Amino acid sequence: MFKNPDKAPKQYTPGEALQKIAAFCAYQERTFKEVEQKLRSYGLDEDEAGEIIIRLSREKLLDEQRFAQAFVRGHYRHKKWGRRRIVQELKQKGISEFCIKAGLKEIDGDEYYQNLVDVAEKKDRQEKEKNPRVRRQKIAQYLTGKGYEQDLIKMVLDDLGKVPEDDEE
Repeated sequence: MFKNPDKAPKQYTPGEALQKIAAFCAYQERTFKEVEQKLRSYGLDEDEAGEIIIRLSREKLLDEQRFAQAFVRGHYRHKKWGRRRIVQELKQKGISEFCIKAGLKEIDGDEYYQNLVDVAEKKDRQEKEKNPRVRRQKIAQYLTGKGYEQDLIKMVLDDLGKVPEDDEE
């Protein structure tokens, strides 16, 4: 599990690296950035890594738009993340704006809102705070951390009957 600092990483020829990285990409969707880092760890230089990435793209083993779509589907359906958090994570992974927009089209508005309601209700059941204003604030803060938009959070909390804040903007 732990890597031995004295042992140098195995070096691969471009042909060997292509086989290994093709299996790496076939296992699950990957970003160009992840693949390039992996190829560099195999001891390939920038040009060799670039050629392999181009070949993987041509062979449809590497597709950032497909990655973004799969990432969005998984994170909004299973982890119940909001759009803002998903966009932030995709940007961190080096995904282009075009691919991010294509990925966000995977979100169904009704299902998204229902996710927000479900997450808010679950957090409400778990929250121990008794003061209604502080309770609302804590739930809102949690939902913000999950990446949901402020206007939707306010709407859901109002629908749940949580006491609205006097000084809300």
